[in-house]
Amino acid sequence: MTHDNEALVLQARWQRAGFLLDVDLRLPPRGVSVLFGPSGSGKTTCLRVLAGLEPGAQACVRVAGETWQDSTARTFVPPHQRALGYVFQEASLFENLSVEDNLRYGWRRTPAGLRRHGWDHGLDLLGIRPLLTRRAADLSGGERQRVAIARALATSPRVLLMDEPLAALDAARKADILPWLEQLHERLDIPVVYVTHSPDELARLADHLVLLDAGRVVAEGPVAELMTRADLPLARGDNAAALIEAVTCGLHAESGLCELRFASGTLLLPQTRATPLPDRTPVRVRIQARDVSISLQRPEQSSVLNILPATVVALHDDGPGQVLVTLALGSDDPATRLLARISQLSAHRLALQAGSQVFAQIKGVAMVR
Repeated sequence: MTHDNEALVLQARWQRAGFLLDVDLRLPPRGVSVLFGPSGSGKTTCLRVLAGLEPGAQACVRVAGETWQDSTARTFVPPHQRALGYVFQEASLFENLSVEDNLRYGWRRTPAGLRRHGWDHGLDLLGIRPLLTRRAADLSGGERQRVAIARALATSPRVLLMDEPLAALDAARKADILPWLEQLHERLDIPVVYVTHSPDELARLADHLVLLDAGRVVAEGPVAELMTRADLPLARGDNAAALIEAVTCGLHAESGLCELRFASGTLLLPQTRATPLPDRTPVRVRIQARDVSISLQRPEQSSVLNILPATVVALHDDGPGQVLVTLALGSDDPATRLLARISQLSAHRLALQAGSQVFAQIKGVAMVR
């Protein structure tokens, strides 16, 4: 378990009209922690407490061992003295200033003795160096958000808070900015707390996941483990999927297929990139429950490329006539499980039960990171 002096600690109880936030979180000191849940679940309120924007909350906030708030000890560091970056849905840039001047503004907000980086810390991370001389008013929506994130990083924050930064963008702009956001977990040495209700953003960005509902934590932990828990809402509906961390192992010249290896096997998928990824590149793939079927014997003649031995872990009813099957690949590591949504009739005909040895036929694999 992460020790408190290494983690981002948020303990908060905050009563408002018709709503109670009651959370106790210890988030990893690096990587992207996603707060996920329906509207009104308390995601943004958590960010506001972290930022000191809810001074009435009974709370304890500690970042990298430094206490920003402790209601019991009557400690409260005001928002402008908290070393954090905050990125909102709308990029609030100074329209009449250049991109460089916007970044330098953020940099000047931090006293010289507390600066850990230069004003240009986020230029290459977010791909905005070619935009430096452009006026903020002349940027596209995706460019504006990348500049807003870079400006937040220019303040040398100890934590980066992001409140649905893609919500105001259309699909094309989201596709433009997501590859840049994917680098945050690898290249930043601070925690990122990211609020979203988008399953796609969750699958692509999250390292650690916090599920919220009605102001309370439903579950938290590594994203791959929570995605396949059939007792959680993520495993319900059309978006139910498993995430698997793998590494690239070359391109099959004769077939044009990319080979990915993970702890319990190998996956093949079409090479869709103009430039193949180098060997041993870490990637994340998403396998949706609706794309997994089950067989008791390995099919010998099938167009399905990925057929893996698996063990049935559990079966759960999943709507009229449907069953959600949790499958373990290799050892029963929660990080290498699959979900399969099949009919109750099929489950009955196959006599599936916990412990059944089967083959998972994976009809679709998507590389999401």
